[in-house]
Amino acid sequence: MAVAAACSASVALAGDLTVISFGGANKDAQEKAYYAPFTKATGVNVVGGEYNGEMAKVKAMVDTHSVSWDVLEVESPELARGCDEGLFEKLDYSKLNKSDFVPGAVQSCGIGIFVWSTVLAYNGDKLKSAPTSWKDFWDVKKFPGKRGLRKGAKYTLEVALMADGVAPKDVYKVLATPAGQDRAFKMLDRLKPNIQWWEAGAQPPQYLVSGDVVMSSAYNGRIASSQKEGKNLKIVWNGGMYDFDSWAIPKGSPNKDAALKFIAFASKPENQKVYSQQIAYGPSNKKAIGLLSKNEAAALPTAPQNIKSGLAVDVAFWADYGESLEQRFNAWAAK
Repeated sequence: MAVAAACSASVALAGDLTVISFGGANKDAQEKAYYAPFTKATGVNVVGGEYNGEMAKVKAMVDTHSVSWDVLEVESPELARGCDEGLFEKLDYSKLNKSDFVPGAVQSCGIGIFVWSTVLAYNGDKLKSAPTSWKDFWDVKKFPGKRGLRKGAKYTLEVALMADGVAPKDVYKVLATPAGQDRAFKMLDRLKPNIQWWEAGAQPPQYLVSGDVVMSSAYNGRIASSQKEGKNLKIVWNGGMYDFDSWAIPKGSPNKDAALKFIAFASKPENQKVYSQQIAYGPSNKKAIGLLSKNEAAALPTAPQNIKSGLAVDVAFWADYGESLEQRFNAWAAK
């Protein structure tokens, strides 16, 4: 069963299809662009759920042969690790044109849904002057107040090194050494009294709007959604970390055929265009970019002026070092 076979299928399939995402504005956009149109086209009812990327839940389902999730949104390091560990089905690309997709989107166990960035965000109503880098994020004298950071090693250790002057292109080289890891944690030690941790993508805009924090790391699409609601939140693209979220199918999904049809449907440019119009994440299908207006395209992480000072998340690095660094981070954060 090829991923793309679908696109033509309009026969109703038995049972519901459970699609799990990271929730919030992202899930709202997926419902408009993918869930409802897929149900209309196929008769298959999509049940949307959410999680925070916990691979332990997926592993437990697969190990006990009790898989209840059919399609899962996963970040790249988890996709690579889960594929290696046999947690995801391999996708058949025989009927899909790989060259239609942004480089890096096509993986053996998953295909990119969108390109996103973790960026520095701030509330324009709360700061007298605008920060321009992660170095400013660490400057609590010039910019007093709490900072929001993701409660995890990933995307947090990288910004700590960039704040300490490491160029984006050198971040993973430095972070792969014990001295570089110590350096990142030393920077976090400095900021720790001023950190308010976030654990879900919807939290940074909430913290910024309420004034709980003056700056936060945040997913760019969540900030763009708040801007659409009239909130004066700003994005600093300098040092933003970009990557893909991908669709994957947990090994042993009871609805594998319908899951493949859904992934193919959601990979079509006209559907990805609708998604990017709802939330400011870049489409993985390059043909979708041409369907967007110039203004819409300029607000995406894929815009040349936004991506040029960014850092591509190194999936291989997090596959190799993720477990040990997350353990160290959790022990450090609990102190």
